[in-house]
Amino acid sequence: MSVTRLKRKHRKNIARANNKKHIIKELLRTPVLKNVDLEELKSRFTTNGGVSDSAAAPKTAAKAKKETAADTPAASDTAEAQPVKENGQEG
Repeated sequence: MSVTRLKRKHRKNIARANNKKHIIKELLRTPVLKNVDLEELKSRFTTNGGVSDSAAAPKTAAKAKKETAADTPAASDTAEAQPVKENGQEG
C-alpha cells in the first residue's frame, strides 16, 4: 500500500505556522516602554501655560554636550582626510 499525502491539511499547517510567525513579528515591532517616570510626565503637562523647567532641561543639557564636543578634537580631525574622487573612492 502506498501512503497518501494530505495536501489540504499540509497547506493549512503551513498557513497556521506563517500566521503565528507574522503575529510574533508584529509584536516585536511595537516599542517597549522602559523606566517611565510618571511624576515627570505629569509635571510636563502642568497648567502654567508654558513649558515646564523639566522639559527645557534636556535641551540645555544637549547644548552643553555640543559645546564640550566642539572644544575637544574628534578622532576624524586628527587623521588626515583623504580626497574623494568622482567615483566615490578615497585616494
